[in-house]
Amino acid sequence: MSERDGLGQAAAPPGVSEDALKKAETFIEAEEGAVNRLAGVAGNVVMCIAIVMSLFHLYAAVGGAWPFQDFPIISTQPLRYTHVAFVLLLSFLLFPAAARFRNRIRWWDVVLGIAGALILFYALQGGDDFTDRATLPNQTDTILGVLFIALVLEANRRTTGPIVPAVSVAFILYAYFGPYFPDPWAHRGFDVGQLVGHLFITLEGIFGVPIDVSSSLIVLFTIYGAFLQQSGAGKFFIDFSMALMGKKANSAGRTVVLSSFLLGGPSGSGVATTVTVGAVAYPMMEKSGFEKNAAGGLLAAGGLGAIISPPVLGAAAFLIAEFLKISYLDVIMMAVIPTILYYFCLLIMVELDAKKFSTHVVDFSQDMTLWQLTRRYGFHFVSLIAVVVFMIWGFSPTLSVFWATVMTLLMSFLTRETALMPKKLGRALADGSISALTAATTCATAGIIVGVVTLTGLGLKFSSIVIAYAGGSLLLTTIYTALIVWIVGLAVPVTASYIICAVIAAPAMTQLGVPAIAAHMFIFYYSVLSEVSPPTALSPFAAAAITGGDPYATTLQAWKYTIPAFLVPFVFVLDPQGVGLLLALPKGGTWLDVVMITAKAGVGLAFIAAAAQGWALRRTTRTERALILLAGLFLVFPTLLEAPVEALIRLDIPYPATIGLALGAAVLLKQYLQPDASKAPA
Repeated sequence: MSERDGLGQAAAPPGVSEDALKKAETFIEAEEGAVNRLAGVAGNVVMCIAIVMSLFHLYAAVGGAWPFQDFPIISTQPLRYTHVAFVLLLSFLLFPAAARFRNRIRWWDVVLGIAGALILFYALQGGDDFTDRATLPNQTDTILGVLFIALVLEANRRTTGPIVPAVSVAFILYAYFGPYFPDPWAHRGFDVGQLVGHLFITLEGIFGVPIDVSSSLIVLFTIYGAFLQQSGAGKFFIDFSMALMGKKANSAGRTVVLSSFLLGGPSGSGVATTVTVGAVAYPMMEKSGFEKNAAGGLLAAGGLGAIISPPVLGAAAFLIAEFLKISYLDVIMMAVIPTILYYFCLLIMVELDAKKFSTHVVDFSQDMTLWQLTRRYGFHFVSLIAVVVFMIWGFSPTLSVFWATVMTLLMSFLTRETALMPKKLGRALADGSISALTAATTCATAGIIVGVVTLTGLGLKFSSIVIAYAGGSLLLTTIYTALIVWIVGLAVPVTASYIICAVIAAPAMTQLGVPAIAAHMFIFYYSVLSEVSPPTALSPFAAAAITGGDPYATTLQAWKYTIPAFLVPFVFVLDPQGVGLLLALPKGGTWLDVVMITAKAGVGLAFIAAAAQGWALRRTTRTERALILLAGLFLVFPTLLEAPVEALIRLDIPYPATIGLALGAAVLLKQYLQPDASKAPA
């Protein structure tokens, strides 16, 4: 979800120039697609279709459940087909074929959208007879299947760009020309009919797991987020953060961290969160003394947190639950400690920034005090908490988010200005569906890739090749996997990156004994890092547009702030106790092991943050910086470094983290006792 409304109108929060906001909007469009700005009859028609789509999915969420027992249940296959029909129709109407066709619906957009819906109507009408022909489709099935695959690829090209469709076409060609590839990539090959049967007719291709998640969860969470946004939750979260942080020298940075967490939770979009928070908070950061690139880096890092923070995380998190066959509540629980560590390190760096830049108090005016804000608008927190409470209570994620949406609607009437009256309610319903289009087309296209992988056995082949190149080493396999996920993430959105790598790279890690939850969370986190990695680096580039900083310098600053996101996933995989960070008991371990690994990681990451900033109690020398970095690595990766340490110093040290703690404490003690003789940079 972004801060644009469903028909592409840019929100205009005060605090930055209109030009800067428009420039930042281009980066949101790069992530979510360039939407037609429609008015009049065309705008009303599209809005009505989007409202009907949201109402359909809300109905599907509660059909057959209390107190709607008499509502017919929409079964899985019709739900997926109808969901994709809506998605294709809206995608062709809202996303132009090329920039020169923007802001008007062309006749071919209507034809393509209706064609996609009619093909799915044909599939629905075919019933069991249609699905039974998956292994031997007739000529009509094959022609319509080829056309439908082309429509899905075109819709995805319009919403996210050409990369994901091009990758999907490459996978299709791999499936078709299998016998012509060299070993070990060769396979028997599949003709057009077989490919259409698998990708179009079965539930293993386009209508597979990704679209299942999109139709049953992702769209409901985007509707929920749109309700929050239209009821004014976004503005409240930022105002609350500013009031809570108080008028202190480091309030500006703290406000960015807290507001990014609060706003990012229901948003799930890194770029949109960066732009929204930056538009309001950057003027305050600038006045307090933040350097432009550092300010942009912090804004981008805060936005990145939106994708890894419960209760919503990013769209890929819903896929984790489906791939691993666990509840979404389990995924939320797995993300709790990494999220705490991430924002803990951001706060540490913010405190150090206050010293580095000698920031000062900024007098910002607010109409209400913290208590007045909380008393009047604090109800916005209730539905966020309710999503998790409902799941703990035993509700499915689908019902949980449905009732959280209902709560948001009802509580909006507690104040006149937040009330979702018919016009705002209609806008929330439309925005909810339109915000899901990018993720939905990506899921449909990624289903092609997943289908080819399952059809050809590519996942197992890829895993064996990676393990062979790594010589069976878990460390090298993990590094190779990180590089693969990172490179894929540079070209495709987070959701597509996770899906692709989950089916081709995760098996390599699990074959070497890595728990499945650790492998998938590792891939999820490295998929997310594409948000701050050039040449795409959408979040830092959007932040630089707001701050006026250099985009690449801002990206480097964002990397500094996101160090925990790069390092913590390696702990999941390489440390036998690492699954403790996912709130899972290590093999043969206890909850004390979870506490210990969390404490070691937290202290170690704090030391690494100090090394990245070049500042502890005061500016560090080169030697101090190297020692405190080494201290952090010993604490974060004690098991990995145990053997090299023992080989080097010939000591039996059961917990090498002790060395790290001693090194870090020594540096801090030296800085505390020894006056700073030089103010020159290290």
